[in-house]
Amino acid sequence: MTAIPLPYGDDPDTKGFWDATRDKRLVVQRCKACSHCQFPPHPFCAQCAHDETEWVEAAGRGQVWSFGIAHGPTLPGFQNLVPYPMIVVELEERPHIRMVGSLVAAPDASINSVPASAIRIGLPVDITFTAVSDDITLPRWMPRASESLKP
Repeated sequence: MTAIPLPYGDDPDTKGFWDATRDKRLVVQRCKACSHCQFPPHPFCAQCAHDETEWVEAAGRGQVWSFGIAHGPTLPGFQNLVPYPMIVVELEERPHIRMVGSLVAAPDASINSVPASAIRIGLPVDITFTAVSDDITLPRWMPRASESLKP
């Protein structure tokens, strides 16, 4: 089986994010000058261009803002998983922040474990984390416990 490509956990702009995910925490960048929160991370604030930011914890709750289904062609590491959903999650406490990720039925479930027919815009989701290497733990999303997945 071909390995799934992984992000670089030692990139200076994203290292704090990957360090937090290893501890099963979701974080976003906050500007030290204007307090603007942003994701994905940047070397400067997107609001005021200040170059000092810090990592602040996010609750890890949100809703599906958009989604798509990958059918192929895909990278070799994903060939046996198609079709699988990719979602955009709008964070509950910071609705201007949206994160792309996988929707899974259980913390260690495959990325194709949720049928496309069960996904809807507005579906409440909670964060879960899956270690995929010694250095990288991926944040993934699961339907909130109160939600039933009905195709």
